[in-house]
Amino acid sequence: MNISQTDEEAITAINIAPLVDVVLVLLIIFMATAPLIHRRSVNVNVPKAAYAEQKATTSLNLAFTEKRELYLGEDKISHHDLKFQLSSMLRADPGLHIALLADQTIPYGEVVEILDLIRGSGVKKIALEVRSKKVE
Repeated sequence: MNISQTDEEAITAINIAPLVDVVLVLLIIFMATAPLIHRRSVNVNVPKAAYAEQKATTSLNLAFTEKRELYLGEDKISHHDLKFQLSSMLRADPGLHIALLADQTIPYGEVVEILDLIRGSGVKKIALEVRSKKVE
């Protein structure tokens, strides 16, 4: 048996352990971020304004649809439960910001009722969401 022959033999197997590690890490990253990327959207026809600005802070969206349904984030909520839900969220986060997205076909009085419910829950930072209109 010649020792020099065994030392000089070519490596015929590929080590795939590092490749598997990288693939598993990428899979975990994609699985963790997929729910953040996939957002169910509520169709709200928000009014447009010529001088709309981007919101500077992150806020929780409250959508008031054409069918008079309320969605807090992505979850449907009743008018009755809105005040209690916002109160409990405000206790957890005193700096809670709410952005109200009301359909443009809803009468002003009904939007004011929703604003009153939000203010009644203790939330002080409320924004009305509008879309930017292209100025020509």
